[in-house]
Amino acid sequence: MGRLLFSARRHTWCQKEIGMLKQLTRILRDENGATAIEYGLIAALIAVAIITAVGTVGSHLSSTFNSVASSL
Repeated sequence: MGRLLFSARRHTWCQKEIGMLKQLTRILRDENGATAIEYGLIAALIAVAIITAVGTVGSHLSSTFNSVASSL
């Protein structure tokens, strides 16, 4: 009888452990967070490129307007 009780407890413990391992595996395989981070990094890179381009164009445009203003 003692062996059966121990076996039943062990079986319940193993089932709980298997359930926790399945949940952990599911969490580790979930790529939604990684995808969101990738999109965030891409958006940040595009923003840096736009800011750099606008700054460069702005300085060239400013020098062009100054040149036109001094010519007038």
